[in-house]
Amino acid sequence: MTERIAIASDHAGYELKCNLLEYLRELGYETEDLGTYGPESVDYPDYGRLVAEKVVSGAVSRGVAICGTGIGVSIAANKVRGARAALCTNVFMAEMARRHNDSNILALGGRVLSADEARPILRTWLETGFEGGRHALRLQKIAEIEKSRGCCWTGDMKP
Repeated sequence: MTERIAIASDHAGYELKCNLLEYLRELGYETEDLGTYGPESVDYPDYGRLVAEKVVSGAVSRGVAICGTGIGVSIAANKVRGARAALCTNVFMAEMARRHNDSNILALGGRVLSADEARPILRTWLETGFEGGRHALRLQKIAEIEKSRGCCWTGDMKP
């Protein structure tokens, strides 16, 4: 079965999203484009949340969220319980986001990275596995924080 990846962006990430959507398909991934579908101004939290909800629900295995810097969509996505969005600006960060943090969402900046820079970051993130071990224990601690603080949206409220 082919892995399914959701991807979304705000207006500032639209051009990069279109490029990476094509790249994902070239690599053989099934994709779900969650928008935006043009360069008109939209709000990045809506798109970070859409990607995170798709990933956490299990509708897709992983997601990519893009805004101008990647900061906003990563913050928004991480408000959804179970999302582990990692903002990566280079290949090493992408590798560590997967190996040590089991990141399920890659956040990128459309005004920070060119498509030529973003493609190897995305490919590394997709192809790198999670090491587990002591890192799994750390992820469990993060899950405990989410549960104990009631910090995250869990699907029981509408926007």
